[in-house]
Amino acid sequence: MPKLEKHTERILSEDALKHMYSYESKGRRPTLQSIAGALRVSINTVAELLERLVARRLVKMEGDEMRLTDAGQNYALQVIRAHRLWERYLADETGFPEDEWHERADQQEHLLTPQEADVLSARLGHPIHDPHGDPIPTASGDFVPHGGQPLTRLSAGDAARIVHVEDEPPVVYAQLVAEGLHPGMNIQVLEAAPERIRFLADGRECVLAPLLANNVSVVPLPDKVTTPAAFRLSDLKPGETGRVVSISPACRGMERRRFMDLGILPGTIIKAEMVSPSGDPTAYRIRGALIGLRKEQAAMINIERVPEPEKVKETGN
Repeated sequence: MPKLEKHTERILSEDALKHMYSYESKGRRPTLQSIAGALRVSINTVAELLERLVARRLVKMEGDEMRLTDAGQNYALQVIRAHRLWERYLADETGFPEDEWHERADQQEHLLTPQEADVLSARLGHPIHDPHGDPIPTASGDFVPHGGQPLTRLSAGDAARIVHVEDEPPVVYAQLVAEGLHPGMNIQVLEAAPERIRFLADGRECVLAPLLANNVSVVPLPDKVTTPAAFRLSDLKPGETGRVVSISPACRGMERRRFMDLGILPGTIIKAEMVSPSGDPTAYRIRGALIGLRKEQAAMINIERVPEPEKVKETGN
């Protein structure tokens, strides 16, 4: 069998350690087959990797079972720390779309040294969770769990706050992104049936199959708080006016800074002026300037409707 290239071997080893840590943290037993499937390599390649990880005292064999040693756990946590810090960086500091964060962080996690991860953490203000709600380990391996439970455990009428959206597998995550779900959103369950979960998310109705809803973790809110109906700038029709209430937490990085530079802040009055012939973008009057925003951009601006001033009827003498 050909020898593994040194660079490839390190990446595969780190991915194997991450996989084993993920399985062990969930009470599952990693196997040759599970590692091979996660890394998309052959069983023989995994067997060779494990021999070397055992020799480095990162993995130990107990009969037919494999387990991470303390050193292996620490190594895995450092790789996870780099991955989640980089996702936080992509979310807060760049304009890359949300569905690209995980893959880009998968590449960068193998390049960041622990020292560089420390510098990045300080630059970001030492965040404790990544943009999906996963805990970011500290340099010493400590972390704060999100403390959530699956959305599927709630009953009709229950209110909760989303604290985590699972970003794997990608096909499931893409559907959750398409629904606009993200940590920090308040939800209220309208219907909890075996075939679907129907709920308000920041006032907007969403419907998920239980398989998808199981990938959203929430923390219940007390007293079954009612989630008010929400309006977005994209709801305004030409001639209608709204007052900015907030910008969605899903709006991050350069997009958020651009909105603020345009003066889109809480309290700002915005009027929809005209829609382009193609239906998108829409031109809005913002602080005296006419600004074009796409529907997906306007949908991230939460507003309250402002009624048009009543026209004063002229009366004759």
